[in-house]
Amino acid sequence: MLKKNIKFPPDSASWRIRRTSIFNGLIIAVIFLNFLFFSSPSLAGTKAEIDKQMQAVSNRPWGGGVPTPENSLAGIIQVAISAFLGLLGIIFIVLIIYAGFNWMTARGEEEKVTLAKETLVRAVIGLIIIIGAYSITYFVFSNLPGGGGNPLKAG
Repeated sequence: MLKKNIKFPPDSASWRIRRTSIFNGLIIAVIFLNFLFFSSPSLAGTKAEIDKQMQAVSNRPWGGGVPTPENSLAGIIQVAISAFLGLLGIIFIVLIIYAGFNWMTARGEEEKVTLAKETLVRAVIGLIIIIGAYSITYFVFSNLPGGGGNPLKAG
């Protein structure tokens, strides 16, 4: 007779890790597919607008004239920092959603509820820190010469 070492249902620790890994993979896949398939081509503008912008850039000498938010070092750094802080904000919002999901699926188990509450509190604190950092960055760079205030405004 064959020995069967298969447990059913699987032990809770390995099943919990597998479920968490599957959930994290699904979240990453949904975010990636959202950017891949649902990004609006209308945001790119028409061909005439793109040609006009390319013509304006090609006619301007590099480093010539008064620094503007588009061509100054402060403006470029501001855009990079703002993009990084925006990405961190998205990560913390995903953490808040993940903590809420864990809390809802805890089924009254105190250990899971406590872990979800701790994750939620830490994610909210992180989001508040990111919003504060973005505000400070915006204030500092908008007061620098060549800094432009809103780094993502359409001009």
